[in-house]
Amino acid sequence: MPTPEELSKAKRKIQYKEGLFHFAIAGVAGGGKSSLINAFIGRRNKERGAAATGVTETTLNVARFPDSDSQNPFVWYDIPGAGTLKIPDWQYFNAQGLYVFDCIIVLFDNRFTMTDVAILMNCARFDIPTYIVRSKADAHIRNIMKEMGYDSEEEEEDPRRRTQLYNAAREQFIMETRASVKRNLADANLPDRRVYIVSNNALYATAKGENAPKKVIDELELMRDLFGEAHMRRCRQQEA
Repeated sequence: MPTPEELSKAKRKIQYKEGLFHFAIAGVAGGGKSSLINAFIGRRNKERGAAATGVTETTLNVARFPDSDSQNPFVWYDIPGAGTLKIPDWQYFNAQGLYVFDCIIVLFDNRFTMTDVAILMNCARFDIPTYIVRSKADAHIRNIMKEMGYDSEEEEEDPRRRTQLYNAAREQFIMETRASVKRNLADANLPDRRVYIVSNNALYATAKGENAPKKVIDELELMRDLFGEAHMRRCRQQEA
């Protein structure tokens, strides 16, 4: 457990402010944390004020991003990815000062890791709400479609066949992702919980208040649950 001095230092490091709700996105390096941050705050990659993105891990220090909507009392944090630092999985939580955040989003791409498990275990100790998210859904679904025989470069591709393949690939991706997380949580002796499957484009549209794309999966539910949690915890703090 952190000492009072360590707690104060960690809060100063992230410019923690009472009255705001502090979301952290954590996980292994290269999982797409920066792109997910940009979707949440309604900015495109490379847009001014957006989190830096790239092929390699670009976040070497904790990066702070106020919500693009000034009416939202939210601050988003891009946490350096595990795997780029000489820190064991079980030390990642304390080394990054994750115990000061109001909510932590555990982002994974292709596989659930021991770092993810360690974050969830520590969040339970500190009573910090956590959300398991798998992003890049659109890219993963396209890859499954290609494995099924879909070629986007064929000019005479039957639209009906394309739709059928998309629906089949989408269902397979969702089923395999949820089954994998369920299995990994059970192996770690952690209770079963929901995994939110999202694409950054759909999440961006949701954050901007645009009409939701037709191919949404869990984007709307994720935003609703995150902001509902923030509102509920703030109300409890005010009552206390």
